[in-house]
Amino acid sequence: MPLYRDEAVVLRTQKLGEADRIATLLTRSHGKIRAVVKGVRRTSSRFGARLEPFMHVDLQLATGRTLDVITQAVIIGAYGERIVGDYARYTAGTVLLETADRLVVEEKEPATQQHLLLAGALRVLSMGEREPGLVLDSFLLRSLAISGYAPSFDDCAKCGDVGPHRAFNPAAGGMVCANCRPPASAMPAPGTVRLLAALLTGDWPVAEAAEPRSRREAAGLVSAFVAWHLDRQLRSLPHLDLTP
Repeated sequence: MPLYRDEAVVLRTQKLGEADRIATLLTRSHGKIRAVVKGVRRTSSRFGARLEPFMHVDLQLATGRTLDVITQAVIIGAYGERIVGDYARYTAGTVLLETADRLVVEEKEPATQQHLLLAGALRVLSMGEREPGLVLDSFLLRSLAISGYAPSFDDCAKCGDVGPHRAFNPAAGGMVCANCRPPASAMPAPGTVRLLAALLTGDWPVAEAAEPRSRREAAGLVSAFVAWHLDRQLRSLPHLDLTP
């Protein structure tokens, strides 16, 4: 069988037979793939915990008829233990993985930007460099932008009228002017809008200076924006617990 190498983040796993697993991976060069990990559930497995969710690995794979087979795995980033050991990081991390899984639909279609964004977010989350809620909301906005759903937090998302504007509507694509504002649009505080824009662009000094009230309001708007563009809420989102 032909062999190839790629970097991957493990999104999820499922049992296969008595000793194997199928790993769903987001790779750097081959997009999302599903591959068999043979014998991984045996105590003598050479893979150990290297192919669990949250892990960033360098893989060698053999091309199969239906599913490829992982033949080697070397750790690039061992993020699993540090994320799973902290409940706030863990619940945020599960949302990261599910979002990437949902947004990258086609298997073996390149998704390099999504892979790099996810790997970077998991690294930051595992190291505790940023507050989990801010890491999550920044990732959600950026991953949607990569997928073609970039929100507008300044000019009107519908007519392009120069902002700032007061209303936010997920279906409209972000902030909207008074003329374009659909019914039941949210009216976030100016500080919340500044925070949302900072999370989208990666302006961490502005994001980390935001007040708790702005962070809570921004998280709700990001959740609504994600739910609209994915057609339904993420299964992992209701379990999110970011309390210290």
